[in-house]
Amino acid sequence: MRHIILGTAGHIDHGKSSLVKALTGIDPDRLKEEKLRGITIDLGFADLKFDDLTVGIIDVPGHERLIKNMLAGTGSVDIVVLVIAADEGVMPQTIEHLAICNMLGCKAGIVALTKSDLVDSEFLQLVHDEVSDFIKGTFLDDFNTIIAVSVKTGENIELLKSKIQELSKKIKPKSTGGLFRLPIDRVFTLKGFGAVVTGTVISGSIKTDEMIEILPKGITCKVRGVQSHGSFMDKTSAGQRAALNLQGVDKDDIIRGDVVSAANVFKVTDKLDTLLTLLKGSPPLKNRATIHLHIGSSEVIARVIIYDKTVINSEESAFCQLRLSSPIVALNGERFIIRRISPLQTIGGGIVLDPFPIRRKKTKGLDDLNIYYKGELKDKLHEKIKNYGLIGMEISELKIFINEDTQIINNAIDKLSKNGLIIKIDTTIFDKETLTSLYKDIESKLREFHKKYPLKEGMPKEALKGLFLSVENKLFFKILSLDNEIIIEKEYVRLRQFKQTQTGIDVVMTAKILELLKNAEFNPLTKKEIAETIIMKENQVWDILKYLALQGQIIRINDSIYLEKGAFDKMMTAIKEFSKEKKDISVAEFRDLIGTTRKYALPLLEYLDTNKITLRVGDGRKILI
Repeated sequence: MRHIILGTAGHIDHGKSSLVKALTGIDPDRLKEEKLRGITIDLGFADLKFDDLTVGIIDVPGHERLIKNMLAGTGSVDIVVLVIAADEGVMPQTIEHLAICNMLGCKAGIVALTKSDLVDSEFLQLVHDEVSDFIKGTFLDDFNTIIAVSVKTGENIELLKSKIQELSKKIKPKSTGGLFRLPIDRVFTLKGFGAVVTGTVISGSIKTDEMIEILPKGITCKVRGVQSHGSFMDKTSAGQRAALNLQGVDKDDIIRGDVVSAANVFKVTDKLDTLLTLLKGSPPLKNRATIHLHIGSSEVIARVIIYDKTVINSEESAFCQLRLSSPIVALNGERFIIRRISPLQTIGGGIVLDPFPIRRKKTKGLDDLNIYYKGELKDKLHEKIKNYGLIGMEISELKIFINEDTQIINNAIDKLSKNGLIIKIDTTIFDKETLTSLYKDIESKLREFHKKYPLKEGMPKEALKGLFLSVENKLFFKILSLDNEIIIEKEYVRLRQFKQTQTGIDVVMTAKILELLKNAEFNPLTKKEIAETIIMKENQVWDILKYLALQGQIIRINDSIYLEKGAFDKMMTAIKEFSKEKKDISVAEFRDLIGTTRKYALPLLEYLDTNKITLRVGDGRKILI
């Protein structure tokens, strides 16, 4: 079953609601005041059902003072029926409503000339010609379908129905593979049920008993029941009008303009980078002007920051940042309308380019915004990843950046990865060029460190990380491990080609230390004792000991004790000879075997245990070689 949303548009008292009732048998005017006054005040709803198609209908008010209500229902429509009374022709709100629909990117529509029974054929033809000229250059011009109808006589009502069905079949349905979102256009309570919200599902799907989140408030609750066009169902999907009965939330906590979304998925924003366009005849819009922003079913106050000029004139476009008085949910590609604060007047609209804009430097330029506006999906995603720099971007963040099926986004990410443009580390994505630049900086810092400390085996990991605080701590060494020029060993980082070297006096000191250890044999001086003997700082001695160990001239037993290589080989030979006669050896036997004291015998045996040369059994050892 296909689901399409149709919205009415047009001047007050041109017969929009009467036409909806004639088409569907449902009176969309639901409020008592509407029935008393005979005008539509708020959004009304109906549906038109065909064999394989359900057309949800949103009827909007036509009065100039109720444009904000009209805007709350127009953002999600697929088809517009522009209603123009044959006895009046094009009127002010006819012009304003069509401009709004055009600005919102509506792609399909029909013009219904209502009240055709009130005029003669000659006058009707004049109005037809006027309307034909009026819609030139708009989305309605592509279809040029103008049908004269009368709800009083029933003239052409069935023809209009068939045209709606025909046009609906050509419309691309909304994405059911995206993340669930429903902008709320109505909130009420039902006795015995509690809070109910209604709206058009613009992306994804939701089932009964699933958890949802109401944004921007961040209220999490459960879907108790789902209804669409008067029928209960287990699931509702993109393109459908839906009523959700919510459990765990009070009606007074929800307002029109809130968004029902998949739980713990979306983030709200109070800044939008946009492309803003003014309508023909609109007054100039100056930098830092305050406006009403209408997006989805929400309305917020926003300040306009114009990036590349100081003023936008009628019919001009410019890249702008909108700074909002309160947070909303928005994605790349979504359209909006702006109105003056005073007097209230629709002056333009635009398209969201970046719902989570970076702090823009004056020198950066606007190339990224051009890509967000005109680029293919993969280019938009890549540009966003680049703008996040060394912070990296979570895959989940990309899926709430742009309004697209999650699988299509995954495919685009995979393509970028295969083309070598991005690097994925766990669930975080980085631009490859950004990481390449980082690697060059890190390699440069290591090169400086190796030059300054040639005896050190490498730079301490924490010291290196401290030089690059812009990189997430938990990812720093994972990023580092991908650089083939860098080696991470235990607590140190070094360049692959680096080898510890000796210069100047270090050669003399190294020889002295090696001689001390050789002469001491199995009673070696500790690191501290060596420093005291040769009058050298302990950390310098440690550097030399690590260097000698790396060269294989001494063996590290623990941080304080090192054996000269010849002494170590002699110890191993003695153990092997001993094991030919006996596999068990006590501490005392080992001490006497190599001619040392208990002070050294114990750490030496612990070293042998660690390296699986011996195995401790009680107070003794079993020789394993």
